Parts: sequence; structure tokens; C-alpha cells
Amino acid sequence: MRIGILGTGAMASALGGAWVRAGHEVLVGGRDPGAARQLAAAIGASEGGGEPAEAARFGEAVLVAVPADAAVPVIAPLAAELAGRTLLDCTVPMVPGERGPCLTTVVTADSVAARLAATAPAARVAKVFGICHESIWTLPRPAFEGVPLGVPYCADDPAAAALVAELVASMGCLPVPCGGLDRAGLLEAAAVFAIGVWWSGGEARGVFPSPALAPGAADDSDAPGATGDSAEAQRA
Repeated sequence: MRIGILGTGAMASALGGAWVRAGHEVLVGGRDPGAARQLAAAIGASEGGGEPAEAARFGEAVLVAVPADAAVPVIAPLAAELAGRTLLDCTVPMVPGERGPCLTTVVTADSVAARLAATAPAARVAKVFGICHESIWTLPRPAFEGVPLGVPYCADDPAAAALVAELVASMGCLPVPCGGLDRAGLLEAAAVFAIGVWWSGGEARGVFPSPALAPGAADDSDAPGATGDSAEAQRA
């Protein structure tokens, strides 16, 4: 897969490195082309680095790896180049607060992903890769307790959703579809929630045990859309 990266920070480096290891062609674009070339060399990107427009034109998928408040200004002049491409939004709209990190969007009606979709309407926007800290993406085929890392994503366009699932699987992770872009704000809020738990010294993973492992758990076949005895199988 050809992937353009917009940004030269920690997420650009970690995800770009993961994609190079997975065998994808990567081109890094940055406002400082020198920094983009330096990052490309550091992660072994075969296509090197250059201007943001170069990365936008290059990729079947294009990662937005800039601060959340810079995402729309970065994307706006690239809207034409991004037409028909899958735009991967990993941003987390967050600011520090006295009691922990806070969202800068209104989760029920707003998200950075929705703003990007409005800014580049011919692009296929997907919200993905924003839940985990960048250090996770430096691990080869990340798995924990024998289970591949689940990567949640939201996308309206079926082709974008399929591309994201393929990309996630190529990294040795498990694609977790979470609905359309109208639910992207929930992923952004989940990221801020998890960061807040870590910030307070807690462990976010312990907050979400599998319902199938709970005593007296309802069989998954009772859930809407379920078609089998998956809960019984997991308990066996």
C-alpha cells in the first residue's frame, strides 16, 4: 500500500515505522521538508520525504499526524490532492485540565474527523490509531496476553473502512469497526478518557473486562445482530 504521512512528530514516526516494517511504501510530508526527509531516513521510508502536497498526492491512504488544532489548517490547502484518497485521522482533541485532560470538541455533535470531512469533502475520512500511545506502534505486531491489539476505527465510506481493516491487519492487529463518522467523537472521547486514567495512575485496560467472562453473562446470541454461541465458546 502507498501511504503518505502529514507530520514529522512522534505519531508520524511510530506509525510510519510500523508501516515500513509491514512492507508498505511510505512518503513523509512536512512543513519543514528537511525534517520530513530526516524522519523518512530514520524509519527507512523507501519514498523519502518532502512537502505535504507530495505526501497527499502519493498515498492511497494519507495519515494526519499533526496536533488536533492544526489538522484543518493543514488539510484545507490539500483538499484537491486528497480527493478519492483515504484520510486517516489519528488526532486527539485534548488540552490539560486541573483534574486531567479535557476534550476540546463537543463529543455528541463534533469531532476532528467530521471537521476534516467537511474541509476535504472528496476525501474518504476514517478515524483510527488515536487510542494508543505512540510507543505501542513501535512494537512489532503488538499483542498483549496472547491477544492481538484491537484497533477501533470509524468510517462512512465502505472503501475507506476496507482499506483501514487491511492496513490494521497488515500490522498484526485486529480491526475493530465502530460505525460511521458520526461516532468518531466517541473514539476521541475514549482516547481522552484513557489518557486521564493513565494520568491519574490507573490502568485503563482493567476498566473493560470481557462481558463473556463475567459470571452469569448473557449469551452473545441474545445480543442484537449476533448469530451464534460465541459467548459459550469463549467461556469453554
